[in-house]
Amino acid sequence: MNTTRGGWSTLPSESERAQHNRKVLVGLVAGGVLFALVAAVCVGVVARDLTKDFIGTPRPVQDAGQVPVANQLPAAPAGVTDNGAVRIGDPGAKVTVRVVADLQCPACQMFEKANAKVLEEAVTSGSAVVEYNVISFLDRASTSQYSSRAGNASYCVAEADPSKYQAWFATMFEQQPAEGGDGLPDDRLIELARDAGYTDSAVAQCITDRKYDPYLRAKTKELLASGIKSTPSVFINGQQVTEAQPLFAPDGLGSLITAAR
Repeated sequence: MNTTRGGWSTLPSESERAQHNRKVLVGLVAGGVLFALVAAVCVGVVARDLTKDFIGTPRPVQDAGQVPVANQLPAAPAGVTDNGAVRIGDPGAKVTVRVVADLQCPACQMFEKANAKVLEEAVTSGSAVVEYNVISFLDRASTSQYSSRAGNASYCVAEADPSKYQAWFATMFEQQPAEGGDGLPDDRLIELARDAGYTDSAVAQCITDRKYDPYLRAKTKELLASGIKSTPSVFINGQQVTEAQPLFAPDGLGSLITAAR
């Protein structure tokens, strides 16, 4: 911005430019954090609004034999934890990071974009084990129940080969469809799985059959009842991360993982 001094148009001084730049930077950061917070809170509100509808309206699956009966938990994918999380890394690591996410959730996409690299490096170095709790409550945000179809695919690929899971997970958020649209079709979900290295035909069959749909529904209901109010919900050694900066700033979780070691 130019200033007028003695009738002449002059450039601002270096100190004035520095002060202006600081104000702009603060504004951008504050705006970004506010957007992230609003996105997360909105998802939490949607979760509460959809809980009753989700639980009371089970979707039919292709194989009626997989529908759970009273007091009987649906068949679980191999290798998941008791709460339905996909565990990636050394279970003996000193730090456990737990991520609760819906693959249709925009705030979860923001989190993954910011922290995917940190979490992959934590697993590779052995500094942390990461548990991914993929839930499904945003079916209403697409015309094709994308949330639950993607959640089922998560179990399909994790069961086949956990070592490729994080790369697949990151790709799913890169390809996340817009809310209110059709969502990615099963053929595209199969293609993304193959691109991540899941070439076994059993994975494709699992996706099209929605093999773990009943289990996904049961675990989503369980986690929502346990107190999960928004996605992403992130925990480090059992303590929830509530500040926006580590959730949405680039590599934001890195310092928290280091501090927890």
